[in-house]
Amino acid sequence: MSEKILVIGANGQIGTELVAILRGIHGADAVIASDLKSPIYNLRKNSGPYEIVNVLDKDNLHHIFEKHRPTQVYHLAAILSAVGEQKPKLAWDLNMTGLLHVLDFSVEFNVKKVFWPSSIAVFGPHSPQWDTPQYCVMDPNTVYGFSKLAGERWCEYYFNRYNLDVRSLRYPGLIGWRANPGGGTTDYAVHIFHQALKTGTYESFLSANTALPMMYMEDAIRATIMLMDAPADKVQIRSSYNLAGISFTPTQLAEEIKKHIPGFEISYSDNDPRQQIADSWPKSIDDSYAQNEWGWQLEYDLPKIVADMLQNLKEIV
Repeated sequence: MSEKILVIGANGQIGTELVAILRGIHGADAVIASDLKSPIYNLRKNSGPYEIVNVLDKDNLHHIFEKHRPTQVYHLAAILSAVGEQKPKLAWDLNMTGLLHVLDFSVEFNVKKVFWPSSIAVFGPHSPQWDTPQYCVMDPNTVYGFSKLAGERWCEYYFNRYNLDVRSLRYPGLIGWRANPGGGTTDYAVHIFHQALKTGTYESFLSANTALPMMYMEDAIRATIMLMDAPADKVQIRSSYNLAGISFTPTQLAEEIKKHIPGFEISYSDNDPRQQIADSWPKSIDDSYAQNEWGWQLEYDLPKIVADMLQNLKEIV
C-alpha cells in the first residue's frame, strides 16, 4: 500500500524541510503539506498538494482527514517557548487541543503512524542539567514546556488505549538555513549567522556562557524519519525520546564563526526574558535510548554546522 502523508504545520522551521525530504522519498503527490496560512516560497517551489488547516477547527481538520485518508501524520503545529509566554492561553489551546484533535482523527481514520514533536522544554529547574536522562524529575515552568509534557502523556495514552502508533522526539534547539525559526528560546543560534553575514556583529539575547543542547536541521530531519521508519517493536518509548545534539554557549558559537569571519563581534543584552527560560533547561542531554533502540547517531558537530550554515546563507543573505 502506498503512503499518503499529511504534514500539519508545514510552513514552520521543521515542516518546510521535512516536506521536501518526504516528497523526495515518497513522491510529491504522496505528501500533503498543510498550515494555517498559504504556502511559503519553499513549499510552492517544491510543488505538491497543499491545504489550509486550522487544528483548532474540528470540522476543517476532519474534512482534511476524510479527503486525504492519510496513512501517516506529522503534527508539527505549535506555539513555541518565547511566544508562548506572551500568549499563554493561546499556546496551551493550540498545543494541547490541536494535538487531541489530531490524535482523535488518527484513531477514527485508522492512521498507521503519527509523529508529534516534543522538546527539551519538558525538563525544568529541578531536572538534572548535565546529561539529562530519559527518565527524571520533570517540572517545566513555561506554558510551552508543560504543554509538551502533557502532550507526551496523551501520546502514550493513545498508544496504550487505542493502539495508535504515535512516535515522538524531544528536540533540542534546532539550527537551519532554509527557514526562519518560530519564536523559541534557542533562536539566537540561527539569528547569529544572518547578522554575522549582514553586519559582522550580533547582540545575543542569551548570556555568554549559557550552554544549551542544539542540533543541525539535517540531523533532526534524519532522526525524525529514522524513528518513523523503525519497526514498531524497536520503538519502546511512547512518550518521547531524548535527542541530544551537541551543547555549546553563544561564546563558543561566536568563536567558531570568527574562524570564517575574523572580524565578527558578539555582545550580550541584559534582562531578556528568554534567559530565564534557558536557565531552566538542560545543558546537555543523554539520548542513549534512541541510540540503543533504533540506531540513532549524530553527524553534525559544531565546526561542521557553522561551515555549512555560512556556506548556504552566503547565497541568501
